[in-house]
Amino acid sequence: MRILLWHVHGSWTTAFVQGRHEYLLPVLAERGADGLGRARTWDWPASAVERTPAQLREESIDLVILQRPGELELVRSWLGQRPGSDLPALYLEHNTPGQHPCAQRHPLAERRDIPIVHVTHFNEMFWDNGVAPTHVIEHGIVDPGLRYTGEYASGAVVVNEPLRRGRTVGADLISAFAQDGPIDVFGMQAKQFVHSLANAGVNAHEDLFSQDRMHSELSRRRVYLHPMRWTSLGLSLIEAMHLGLPVVVLAATEALSAVPAGTGVLSTDLDVLRAGFRLFVNEPDAARAAGLQARAAALGRFGLNRFLRDWDQLLDGLTGKE
Repeated sequence: MRILLWHVHGSWTTAFVQGRHEYLLPVLAERGADGLGRARTWDWPASAVERTPAQLREESIDLVILQRPGELELVRSWLGQRPGSDLPALYLEHNTPGQHPCAQRHPLAERRDIPIVHVTHFNEMFWDNGVAPTHVIEHGIVDPGLRYTGEYASGAVVVNEPLRRGRTVGADLISAFAQDGPIDVFGMQAKQFVHSLANAGVNAHEDLFSQDRMHSELSRRRVYLHPMRWTSLGLSLIEAMHLGLPVVVLAATEALSAVPAGTGVLSTDLDVLRAGFRLFVNEPDAARAAGLQARAAALGRFGLNRFLRDWDQLLDGLTGKE
């Protein structure tokens, strides 16, 4: 089928466009948020094609995947069709509720004609979805392969805009872990964050790499640190597990079920987390053993084939096509 979706979440879209469909990605001259087109740091197949709004109006589209409330109006404006009534649609919700953990109403809570698809069971449970039908399709990723070397006795964190996002992503916790070993922070505006710390134990790596290059750099670090308090299950965590890194993870949101025993340390006790971080930084054999278990767990639950199969089942049901 031919699916319209915006390039909103690069890592998620990288997995989704590996399927058997044709993926139409809006592109604008300035390549802003409503028209990024194809990714430039991920390797996407030829079936993911760019289309201007004018070109989209001439296309035959089977379904639109919405990811932001404003896309409802973009579809009406660009295609002259109403999502849900004129054009089959679903709303993909990537995030935890941002304003209230239990009482926040989803933007599509009043729509019976547009299902909401959550990427974690935690998100489905905590959003107030109203009368909208809901589904959960957990993440899947393209396997980057076992790359772990752990040659640097340091931890790695992947987080965008840590200074702005603060406690939400556990940015305030990073300095504590840096007392137990060096930490490399990867992501947009990492340098700004590190400069604010004045901490020699934390180093910044701006998000200038291709995804493949960043995976290789992560694999050289001894342990992956995931201090996020209130985010959806980060794909960077799943990617690190695929790469073979042991993980030290704050037991919050869906991470509680995604990180099984033997793959690292999962806790809300900072002392327990720091002890685990020290162990992996200083004990390469223990780090490697936990990392191999982390990879096996990630492949079993977040493999690409399961992800695409789940999506095809849902899409076929919504459109009547196979």
